[in-house]
This record gives sequence, C-alpha cells and structure tokens, in this order.
Amino acid sequence: MSDIFNLVRGNSPLLVSMPHSGESLGPYMERMTDAAHKLTDTDWHLPKLYAFLADMDVTVIAANHSRYVIDLNRDPSGKSLYPGQNVTELCPTTTFPEEQIYLDGEKPSDEECAERVKTYWEPYHNRIEEELNRLKAQHGYALLWDAHSIASEVPRFFEGNLPDFNLGTNSGASCDSRLGEELLKVAEQFEKYTAVLNGRFKGGFITRKYGRPEKGVHAVQLELSQITYMEEQFPFAYGNEKAAAVQPCIKALIETMLEFQG
Repeated sequence: MSDIFNLVRGNSPLLVSMPHSGESLGPYMERMTDAAHKLTDTDWHLPKLYAFLADMDVTVIAANHSRYVIDLNRDPSGKSLYPGQNVTELCPTTTFPEEQIYLDGEKPSDEECAERVKTYWEPYHNRIEEELNRLKAQHGYALLWDAHSIASEVPRFFEGNLPDFNLGTNSGASCDSRLGEELLKVAEQFEKYTAVLNGRFKGGFITRKYGRPEKGVHAVQLELSQITYMEEQFPFAYGNEKAAAVQPCIKALIETMLEFQG
C-alpha cells in the first residue's frame, strides 16, 4: 500500500495519523483546475514538522494523495461532521477559498466517489485499525494523535484568526477527559501561542471513529495554525525558524500523550 500511504511502525502505544499531508493528485490532475494544482488546502510539511517522532518509537501513517482526491477525515457516507456549517465534501469540488477544483463537466460522479473510497479511503482506515489493534494488544491500550494544520484565516469556516493550537476530543468523547485537559494545560504553558480545546475543530471522522476510551483507545486531533511554522501564501514554504520555535510545544504534547496510561 506504499502508493496510498507511508507507514513507519513503532512499539510505543501511540499512532500518529497525517491524513491531509499528501500532495499527489493521481490520475485526476488533468481534470482539475489551476487552483487545485496549487494544493492550497494541504496540511503542508507535517512529516517534516513532526520529524522528531523518529526518536520516540511512534507509529506514523501519512497519506500520499491530496485531500482533493478524497478526504480521509470524512465519513464515507458523506454525512457532515458539523451539521449546519459550511464544509467540504468527501471528494471535494471546491477549495477552502471556494475556488472550483474541477474543470467544467469533470466533477466526479457518485460512482467515481465510491470507487475512490475503495481505492484510497479503505486502505488507509484499514491500516489505522490494524495498527491500533496491534498497539492495544501490546500495551493493553492504544493512543491516536490525528495531526492536521490549516491556514490561520479561512473565512469560509470561521471569523478572524484561528487559535494556534486547536485540540479536539469530540467534546470529551474520544479520550479520557483528563488527557484532553492535560494537553490544553501543556499547550498553554507556551505563552507565545494560543490554544483551545474543542473550539471550532472538535476532531474529524478519524478522531470520532477510533476514539473509544471505554475500550482503551484514546484519540486526539490537533489542528495547528499554519502561521506558526510556514508561509501561508503560495508556494507555501516551510519556515525553518518558525518551525524550530513551535516544535518544542508539539513535542511536549506528544510526550504528554505517551505519558498517559490508558
């Protein structure tokens, strides 16, 4: 499945998922607009930003294809995670700035979307489930960190500037409540950054599906504001100084996850 995702297996109880870091548009590129080719809504550079995980014996799964092909953090039925709010689809047809992703007449049909679920969505989620089962069998519990990033301003979804660290636990349902509260305290210790728990982003499908604290699986999503580590304008360059400054906070959060005994 190396064409669908990259997987590095570790033996600690933590699995880190990066469903939106992929940049490939696959066989659909020629049907897509110039706006889509810019990949504006990518969770840019996350494998590089989280490179410290290599020294923490953590399992990491990162998608290779763009969220414009299919959104791995959406319900495959198409059901909205935020009813009544503006959201993008399972197979998105517009960018966050509401630009068209497909050329005229080239949007995917329902049948094509269903095929993309089988080709891209199911292998990624099957592997998440397999790895969580492996870690739970090994440790008696498993931890899931769903890593995301987003532009600091996206008027389509929220007004003004997004907090820097947006922790989501499905309003406390996807992990032990003590874990969510402790993570927020850790983020707040880094006074340069702002942090919120279960604000605009409460956790997407991955957090909600796999976070089952009553069954020993604790899941947390981090939606990190991209202004903390990169340039937010095309071509979306990685900011070495910014990234070096924010990495200690991210690492402290990961260490807090690893210290948690599920």
